[in-house]
Amino acid sequence: MSAITTHVLDTSVGKPAARLAVKLEVQGVGGWQTVASATTDADGRAAELLSRGAALPAGTYRLWFNTGEYFRGRGVESFYPHVEIVFIVGDPAQHYHVALLLAPYSYSTYRGS
Repeated sequence: MSAITTHVLDTSVGKPAARLAVKLEVQGVGGWQTVASATTDADGRAAELLSRGAALPAGTYRLWFNTGEYFRGRGVESFYPHVEIVFIVGDPAQHYHVALLLAPYSYSTYRGS
């Protein structure tokens, strides 16, 4: 499993948010740099953003979710064109699971296990 994973649930329908584009970025001296990108699977997960065993330097990271495209694909009007979750990797030995609860006009996030 990747050192950073995410899981997205569409709370407006009570199901996983499948086929949602996600980017993982790290903050560097010149700004944000893309580390990986993925699309959530049928269970709303992007479990392989990084290769197994890939080094994960401490730093500030961002998960960028293309929520506008996701809702347009479902024929649903939404308020947020994208969601950005910025978080700190303090201990590279830990697993970082970032969950997103999503609806057309709201979202919430938490660090899962």
